[in-house]
Amino acid sequence: MTDGTGLKNRGHTHADVDERREAVEQYSGASLERIAKYCFKAEDAEHNIENMIGATQVPLGFAGPVRISGEYANGDFIVPLATTEGALVASISRGMSVINDSGGARTKVFGDYMTRAPVLRVRDLEHACQVIEWIDAHEDEIKAAVSGTTSHGRLARIEKFPTGRNLYLRFSFETGDAMGMNMATIASEAACKVIEEATDAVMVSVSGNMCSDKKPAAINMIEGRGKTVVAEALIPRETVEKRLHTSAELVVETNIRKNFIGSSMAGTLGANAHAANMVAAFYIATGQDPAQVVGGSMTLTDCEDVDGDLYISVRMPAVELGTVGGGTSLPCQAEALSIMGCKGSGKARKLAEILAATVLAGELSTLAAQAAGQLGKAHAELGRGKK
Repeated sequence: MTDGTGLKNRGHTHADVDERREAVEQYSGASLERIAKYCFKAEDAEHNIENMIGATQVPLGFAGPVRISGEYANGDFIVPLATTEGALVASISRGMSVINDSGGARTKVFGDYMTRAPVLRVRDLEHACQVIEWIDAHEDEIKAAVSGTTSHGRLARIEKFPTGRNLYLRFSFETGDAMGMNMATIASEAACKVIEEATDAVMVSVSGNMCSDKKPAAINMIEGRGKTVVAEALIPRETVEKRLHTSAELVVETNIRKNFIGSSMAGTLGANAHAANMVAAFYIATGQDPAQVVGGSMTLTDCEDVDGDLYISVRMPAVELGTVGGGTSLPCQAEALSIMGCKGSGKARKLAEILAATVLAGELSTLAAQAAGQLGKAHAELGRGKK
């Protein structure tokens, strides 16, 4: 297949990339000298991108270490973060340091299912009921079709949502250490083929948007998508006052008025200071799908004043990440995963817990800065670009 320049868009040798980039330079008149310089084999990105002309570098820093006592992550972890926002890494590092001085963060994974929700066309309500009855009676047959598409995935449940001449099926899959979106899509197509042949229902789209993928959705907040993770910490009164220059009472008030009431006024899904910031930097560094930052944006941040100490937690209902597949095998991203001991199989839930602790640290630091009236000062000192 060729693109508009007439060049092959799937060629991934260095020669293919050079030829394509030169064509872009000629077409646009732009010099792509820096884009031409990258440190990995072009073939390494064969399954990640088409029309490759080089690579864009994003500054990579680290925060931490952060101490975590989790179900899967235990110990002190340095966290790689890729971002162009000045002050972000410094703020997260401050939060991690305060959490460490308070005994560390505690984390737990409460759910781990990737979803895909096909929409089927049915004749009428009676037909929808017949299809649902058939699915309930033949779930083993559907699971067998799914098993034929993957050695790592497993169909855990099927939810049915009939409306009009539509039947939405929300499949939930266990996907091992892969984020699993492609796995879920292929498996859902196979499952629907079995249903179509037996019931005369017609799959209109393998994604009927009840998944819901890369879009903020209440169903994901309630039922979860990917990994649902909670992180918490208790910051003593003395630490809040000396390290964060505020009080538990003021941080709690800021969280209520900003995150709870303000978010409700705006109609947002999720209530947090800037969870998407940490998620985006973490995902870019480790080879995740950056579009899944949408799930991270639905984080719920909770703060309580416990006799002068500050209790803070984050609930992340849609942590969609993996440690195998996708961009995780690219050389730089694989090295970033290695920093946390999260490269390869058996590490995805550990990675999710480290992310939750990172978001917790960022939320703590930013809420405290706002409660103390220091946010603008920090950005003025660290985040201003060159004039």
